[in-house]
Amino acid sequence: MRGGGLLVAGTTSDAGKSVVTAGICRWLVRRGVKVAPFKGQNMSLNSFVTREGAEIGRAQAMQAQAARVEPTALMNPVLLKPGGDRSSQVVLMGKPVGEMSARGYHGGRQRTLFEPVLACLEELRATHDAVICEGAGSPAEINLRRTDIVNMGIARAARLPVVVVGDIDRGGVFAQFFGTTALLAPEDQELIAGYLVNKFRGDVTLLEPGLDMLHGLTGRRTFGVLPYAHGLGIDEEDGLRVSLRGTVRESVVAPPLGADVLRVAVCAVPLMSNFTDVDALAAEPGVIVRFVDRPEELADADLVVVPGTRGTVKALAWLRERGLADALARRAAEGRPVLGICGGFQALGERIEDEVESKAGTVDGLGLLPVRVRFAPEKTLSRPVGEALGERVEGYEIHHGVAEVLGGEPFLDGCRVGAVWGTHWHGSLESDGFRRAFLREVAAAAGRAFVPAPDTSFGALREEQLDRLGDLIEEHADTDALLRLIENGPPKGLPFVPPGAP
Repeated sequence: MRGGGLLVAGTTSDAGKSVVTAGICRWLVRRGVKVAPFKGQNMSLNSFVTREGAEIGRAQAMQAQAARVEPTALMNPVLLKPGGDRSSQVVLMGKPVGEMSARGYHGGRQRTLFEPVLACLEELRATHDAVICEGAGSPAEINLRRTDIVNMGIARAARLPVVVVGDIDRGGVFAQFFGTTALLAPEDQELIAGYLVNKFRGDVTLLEPGLDMLHGLTGRRTFGVLPYAHGLGIDEEDGLRVSLRGTVRESVVAPPLGADVLRVAVCAVPLMSNFTDVDALAAEPGVIVRFVDRPEELADADLVVVPGTRGTVKALAWLRERGLADALARRAAEGRPVLGICGGFQALGERIEDEVESKAGTVDGLGLLPVRVRFAPEKTLSRPVGEALGERVEGYEIHHGVAEVLGGEPFLDGCRVGAVWGTHWHGSLESDGFRRAFLREVAAAAGRAFVPAPDTSFGALREEQLDRLGDLIEEHADTDALLRLIENGPPKGLPFVPPGAP
């Protein structure tokens, strides 16, 4: 099968492309296929650092884990990290190359990246049996087709068959499938092999007549109907498009009898990045994590997390405007736990000098940690290993801010003062021994009779989740037909579907 491939497109953002791609990767690798994920261009504030020090989308790192391969920059050559509604940092092959407006990017820069993106795909195809590519947004964004390097542009250049995923839970999936196909040019329609229904609830026999009618209208089949799956907890692609306000994450495992529940409040700061850092907390039995934006929501929290952000100065202003800054100061004075991660750590410090990210100059921090931060033009991208609370810790760093720690107790690369902790390290809570030790400290400070489960393994839970995705594909998709697509490319003779055909 060497060099086989498939593009998983979607009718909308968040249709399920990322998890379907991961599921196909896990299904294939269990069959003995050497497979790799690929997304030519990704827009996300959830990112990861590979072992060679390259920054890529965290969804692609998760898909690489599903494929049981080491993530590399080849799997996500272009990453856009929004700094607001109209501009993004452009990361090429894992390294930032500058800020650009949306108009500037789509006006010309994007096309210059097409050849490097295609070269990365071809390198993966040369070294793997199959490459499962993920699209972005919708392939029918006709205003952007001329500069497309992630959907039909890459599919046409690489002659990839395309399966379109639609989220039926939102409604309108038949219109989405038909409209997506009908809006494409004939040359692009040739590559649309068919559809995959995602998040279905109920009796599939009631859906089948509609699928038959869709086949009659488009000449394209449906490759499967995936049921709605609860509690997957797989890394989400983008914190901008997903509103986390009020979102609650908690373990599916109940705490031991007689043990307290531990409540964690995460400040939903603007441009929040790597909010998946708290997923490891939510995996612990008896820990409830919720995202909040009002000071009164911190009152019953045993731990407050100020997460990473692409805009530390903007997040500081937001914390002050919302009254959360004062609430955090009161917590610190009362000895109640607060954890700052990356941008959140910077915000907890005394002072920020930023001529890079916000260009705001010198800005006062919240003053809860003896730390001064200066933003450097070069971005720190690393995979540190260390020790804290007597336990080994692994993490990854993605930041422009350089912290000068002026006091407190050492804590990873940051410090601790009383019950206030700060570090640049993302992913540290995925280290099981450290997470349990940290939660014991939090519980003691909060006066809770909470005892972390001694055998919770975040890595094992993640593997179980990825296997569940593989099971969804294996049990509910026509895997023989998908395998033929991956091996043989787009089917021949698919009809053209003109707009308004019905």
